[in-house]
Amino acid sequence: MSSPSAVACRDLTKRFSGSGGGVLAVDRLDLDIPAGSVFGLLGPNGAGKTTTLRMITGLARPTAGAVAIDGVTVQPDNPGVRRSIGVLDQAPRFYGWMRGRELVELAGRLAGLTGAELRARTRDTLERTGLDASAERRIGGYSGGMRQRLGIAAALVSDPGLLLLDEPVSSLDPEGRRDLLSLIADLRGNATVIFSTHVLDDVERICDRVGILDTGRLVEEAALDDLLARYAVASYRLVLAPDQEDAVEALRAALGTAPWCARTSGGAGELVVAVHDEAAAIAGLLPLVVASGVHLVRFEQERPTLEDVFLRLVGRAPVERVA
Repeated sequence: MSSPSAVACRDLTKRFSGSGGGVLAVDRLDLDIPAGSVFGLLGPNGAGKTTTLRMITGLARPTAGAVAIDGVTVQPDNPGVRRSIGVLDQAPRFYGWMRGRELVELAGRLAGLTGAELRARTRDTLERTGLDASAERRIGGYSGGMRQRLGIAAALVSDPGLLLLDEPVSSLDPEGRRDLLSLIADLRGNATVIFSTHVLDDVERICDRVGILDTGRLVEEAALDDLLARYAVASYRLVLAPDQEDAVEALRAALGTAPWCARTSGGAGELVVAVHDEAAAIAGLLPLVVASGVHLVRFEQERPTLEDVFLRLVGRAPVERVA
């Protein structure tokens, strides 16, 4: 099996044994991830994201199909291909008695680093992940966010060509999330990054390609801009002046009969209008507002979001969305 992609999955399948035929976690997955890209692997809980990452690393054996990294098939008896991979598990566990620096050095030694190169890489990686000031503390005293940073440092210390991150910023505060997303984005072009997440904002910030899994199958895979252009529904946000409930209800009723209107939503003081036909909406929306007697504070077109695409393709919302 060979491919110009950094990672190529062909007919990749994983079934866990059990009663009633077991669980089909990944179902005939075909996927190509370009070298140097930041690739977001999305899906609801149970979609098969973690199982897919484990098969790519060789930590789980496929029931059928294969994975190739830089054209070399991942096999249990060929550990060499895995030496160029950095991995952060979804729930990393560390020896609490070790110090942060010791853990990162251990990860470097396991990747073949020694001597001055090991010390320099460890120092630089601790700085990049914001752990240099706490490197001599024992890991048992680290917060959840610090442990997450430490896991990323251990994955990065060997300067891997392929980095696999399973929920990499789930335990971080907003500042830590921003810093580590920036660090991941800076790897673009120098390494291939695959990370799974429930947080669609993170994907929109840094990913150039996206794959969406549902019940073990690949629903869609494309460049992020292409997905937004192809699937996202155009919408308009109307910020409403107060004390005009009757007029707003009249507008909602009128929009309900407009053939170009997909749906209306919104909380107090606003109305969001999603549309099927953008050209028709541009011509018809404001005349309906005027005819209904609604007074606006602001009117703006909304940028399509990955959440819109996700809802259309999967039919249910992701677990969370953060600002």
